[in-house]
Amino acid sequence: MRTSPSRADQVMALAEDRGVLRPRDLQARGIPRVYLQDLYERGLLQRLGRGVYAASDTDLSEHHSLAEVCAHAPRAAICLLSALRFHDLTTQNPRQVWVTLPLHAHRPRLDYPPLRLVYASGAALTSGVEDHHIEGVLVRVYSPAKTVADCFKYRSKVGLDVALDALRDCWRARRCTMEDLWRYAEVCRVANVMRPYLEAIAR
Repeated sequence: MRTSPSRADQVMALAEDRGVLRPRDLQARGIPRVYLQDLYERGLLQRLGRGVYAASDTDLSEHHSLAEVCAHAPRAAICLLSALRFHDLTTQNPRQVWVTLPLHAHRPRLDYPPLRLVYASGAALTSGVEDHHIEGVLVRVYSPAKTVADCFKYRSKVGLDVALDALRDCWRARRCTMEDLWRYAEVCRVANVMRPYLEAIAR
């Protein structure tokens, strides 16, 4: 007669399946969260951050920090410098993870990685979001064209030079259409700011 897998085996199977584990993943299956700490102390799990674990033999991707943030903050959308890096539209590797949250949302409780937050509402929050899966975590990232428009909107935070480089690189790499750029310029209310630059690259 086959015996059912132990709870530790269930946790390890879940880690292999999902990539990243959080206490609520265990609670949803009636498994006490103490198993995460126990398996960590036995060397079977690695701790990626506060309340985030993975199997010890998991190969972490270059975008692991994005997965870690979104595991804690599923309403967050990766934006600005972090979105540019995700889309290979910059050679910069930002030290912070840039995320957009809904207005009045609480700051995610994360010790690591460090966060840089912006807040938005309406179409500026919801438009241009792409769903990606990294290490088993749903990661929401703004599209290249929306990210370019965001860079112009938040040029006081990232710098106008970053916004201009993002626009040129996005256009040259054919990661967007002119229609996309105009649409998100309107959504982000920076059409007048972007107009001379869009007209210049369209010539």
